[in-house]
Amino acid sequence: MIRLALPSDTAPVQAIAAEAYAPYTPLIGRPAAPAVADYGARIAAGQTHVYEVDGQIAGYIVAFALDGAWELDAVGVDPAYQGQGIGGALIAHCEAAALAQGYRAVTLYTNVMMSANLTLYPALGYVSTGRRTVDGYDRVYFRKELL
Repeated sequence: MIRLALPSDTAPVQAIAAEAYAPYTPLIGRPAAPAVADYGARIAAGQTHVYEVDGQIAGYIVAFALDGAWELDAVGVDPAYQGQGIGGALIAHCEAAALAQGYRAVTLYTNVMMSANLTLYPALGYVSTGRRTVDGYDRVYFRKELL
């Protein structure tokens, strides 16, 4: 079940982010931006949804309007639940939310060191739109045009 995150979900979402992105710390040289994001603020702003399995938060997604598109800011799945399609379901939810809000594109970025994402997003229909270094992170930007 995917639902809007509540303030009481802040600690579990932060824990999932820290765990899900921890493998990238040695590659990037510091924690990935989503691992240290302020999820309390994102939840308070209504930008975060969680995926529940048997009452447990198994994953989350942060998305919001930005520059005329729907920005997929972060997605994380508890390592105990990875490989079960939760990340894909959250991304599909993001895309459906974009359409429901009247947006015809989803944008996102990923760290260049997250090589699996560089394959995953194109497989989901996202097209690379460039690379930039922001706040010391080397990022690859993507965009997907929706129906």
